Amino acid sequence: MTTTADTNARTDLPPQYSPAAVEGPAYERWVTNGYFHADEKSDREPYCIVLPPPNVTGNLHIGHALDHTLQDALIRRRRMQGYETLWMPGMDHAGIATQNVVEKQLAAKEGRSRHDLGREDFVARVWEWKEEYGGRILGQMRRLGDSVDWERERFTMDEGLSRAVLTIFKRLYDDGLIYRAERIINWCPRCMTALSDIEVEHSDDDGELVSIRYGEGENSIVVATTRVETMLGDTAVAVHPDDERYAHLVGTEVELPLTGRRIPIVADTHVDPAFGTGAVKVTPAHDPNDFEIGQRHQLPALSVMDERGVVTAKGPFEGLDRFEARPAVVAALREEGRIVAEKRPYVHAVGHCSRCGTAVEPRLSKQWFVNTTPLAKAAGAAVRDGRVKIHPQSLEKRYFDWVDNMHDWCISRQLWWGHRIPVWYGPDGEMRCVGPDEDAPGDGWTQDADVLDTWFSSGLWPFSTLGWPDETAALKKFYPNSVLVTGYDILFFWVARMMMFGLYAMDGVPPFDHIALHGLVRDQFGKKMSKSRGNVVDPMEWIEAYGADALRFSLARGANPGTDQAISADWVGGARNFCNKIWNATRFAIANGATVGEIPADLSTVDRWVLSRLHQTIAEVDELLEDFQFGKASDALYHFAWDEVCDWYLELAKPTLQAGGPAADATRAVLGNVLDVLLRVLHPITPFVTEELWRALTGGETLITAAWPSPDPEKFRDAKAEATVLALQEVVTEVRRFRAEQGLKPGQRVPARLAGIADTDLAEHAGSLRALLRLTEPEDGFSATAALPVHGLKLELDLSGTIDVAAERARLTKDLAAAEKEKQQNSGKLGNPAFTAKAPEAVVAKVRERVAVAEADIARITAALKGLPSA
Repeated sequence: MTTTADTNARTDLPPQYSPAAVEGPAYERWVTNGYFHADEKSDREPYCIVLPPPNVTGNLHIGHALDHTLQDALIRRRRMQGYETLWMPGMDHAGIATQNVVEKQLAAKEGRSRHDLGREDFVARVWEWKEEYGGRILGQMRRLGDSVDWERERFTMDEGLSRAVLTIFKRLYDDGLIYRAERIINWCPRCMTALSDIEVEHSDDDGELVSIRYGEGENSIVVATTRVETMLGDTAVAVHPDDERYAHLVGTEVELPLTGRRIPIVADTHVDPAFGTGAVKVTPAHDPNDFEIGQRHQLPALSVMDERGVVTAKGPFEGLDRFEARPAVVAALREEGRIVAEKRPYVHAVGHCSRCGTAVEPRLSKQWFVNTTPLAKAAGAAVRDGRVKIHPQSLEKRYFDWVDNMHDWCISRQLWWGHRIPVWYGPDGEMRCVGPDEDAPGDGWTQDADVLDTWFSSGLWPFSTLGWPDETAALKKFYPNSVLVTGYDILFFWVARMMMFGLYAMDGVPPFDHIALHGLVRDQFGKKMSKSRGNVVDPMEWIEAYGADALRFSLARGANPGTDQAISADWVGGARNFCNKIWNATRFAIANGATVGEIPADLSTVDRWVLSRLHQTIAEVDELLEDFQFGKASDALYHFAWDEVCDWYLELAKPTLQAGGPAADATRAVLGNVLDVLLRVLHPITPFVTEELWRALTGGETLITAAWPSPDPEKFRDAKAEATVLALQEVVTEVRRFRAEQGLKPGQRVPARLAGIADTDLAEHAGSLRALLRLTEPEDGFSATAALPVHGLKLELDLSGTIDVAAERARLTKDLAAAEKEKQQNSGKLGNPAFTAKAPEAVVAKVRERVAVAEADIARITAALKGLPSA
């Protein structure tokens, strides 16, 4: 395990850690010195992570903070291990979100719309907004401590990435994998654009279920719908082919109420005969399932609403908004006696635009699509054959469920901000796709007005950010990326798209070797964070209050692969206390002359114990981090640092340090080296406090480039030392418990004799035991009033004058009676066959546990009573 000389070690650490005083200067020093920059010309083994690009409109939220903390921990560790590391930063242009922000700003400040400006001037305004207001999150990333390569920052609409978008669109188009067709898509009447699935948020809303009778007499049929207004566009009624109730109607026609049109009754296996009446209305232009039925039965698709959700069907409802038309249509049907039943409220799932909250309208529209079938098949194969490993493996099923059943992807958006579709239309109906190195057609040709879905460009992120389609040195060095770290919630929408595009564009080489999926961050009660609940956390407020390291450590300690985690201010405060604990330990070490260098061969049992535990812990942490087990790794470091180093080793080392001599020099060396290694291993998760402490302890330049420790648990494993210190810990714990039970104050000194210690393996630790337990040497006339046998020795104490014996005896007697009553009551239950035979096993087990606890309490209290002075 490598060490660093302490020739420039400091002795002026402030008495308290102040994150505000440390974090800003440390980060600027790191950036100024270029520690985060990756060199694609180096011969070091590459390790690359691309940052999931946050929206240019965004702020750092708690989910970002988790995502970035885990990525930074991986990058910092690999950097210390000698890899050529690249953590690629950048932002997404976020088509709908950014356009909405600028449109609102334009309306508020100037009272104008984008149409008043025109497309070219409006897009110029968006660029101006991006330069002035966009990228606030980048500054917040610096506050969190992200060690990204700022010299390589990218934007999904910068020149290089735009060229990549045009290149892959052209290739997919030429290969027949991009096509234009009329299909049902998600449509936002407010944003006036198609939406991807991820831009639709579903909620259970109150609505109505209306049953309507089509036709007359024996040839009539009843259908139910939550969207009555769409019946104006019905072109059929469908039933299941095996449903005998309607077999005589299949192939006939029925009159569509309010319209006078006659529509066919068709048989289709999509219909569930057990749901409702077993008959459904078919509106191919306004429902995705109905569209498929319409395709199978060659039904016409009649659009009865425009892009704003206004009814266009000729008649009394023309010009009404869809939500105005709904009650009007119901009223008209009721007047004709067509309403069979109405159910209100009727709770059903409704999709809403994630940007504006408007109810999404399924709409038949001519859009651009990607044929995902061959791309998704390749994406599934890359995981199945082991080229890409998903962590945790249990989430592979979700991935396969998605890629194995993927629908063609609608990639066109009716926006002005974004990558414009590179297709031109000629005066005679010609259509031409223009690549990045090709000239646009001449006069009479017009470019498609739509732009591409934001996910199209972000799907290229692992290789477009490295210079693709050019064969750059960065692309050769850092593709494929080593790992993708992201939340499981975008496994389908972003991860799958990157897999498809990476395999397609990079000759079958997947974009990353590993996919590490973490869960969502929830509040302390496990509830999802939302503005409506009022439980949304601003991580910047917690950084201000507790420091970035405290937030990072709290998030990392709760991060188990693929599992949601809860967080609260109290827990972040606890992580701040941990940082303070490490600070105080290092100050103590420096003040007591701790050194970092060679460790002497002749070491005390305690020194050998802490080195044994150190190497086992670091080996365990290494193994856990390789498997992306951040939570368990953080927990192991927490308990080693707090429990073993601070609570035990420092206390056990104090007598040796105070005594001086060669033993003290050895302990100073061990203490310095233990903290040197501990600070290195904590650094990836808590970079600021460890940097400040390590520089003070060792005089080194920076932990960023310091070597990651190489543990050797077999060499340093000392079972005898561990057993001895374990025994010592048991003695101290038991005696402290005894002192507390006798009512002694923690700092109260008591005369005591350690009878028989010379015959135990604790003989050399007598001084430490006395110091830890506040026990003084017995003087002449010592008279033991209490005795406690523990671990082969007999602790004799003189408690006369230290406690109120009568009061303590009364308290313990009362506690003993309560414990005996608890045992009697629960033992009675266990002795009752009626209870043990009928009660659930979990309940019986709980009663047995209560008996065991009561028995332990009785033994403990009885021993305490015997230990009381007789007076």
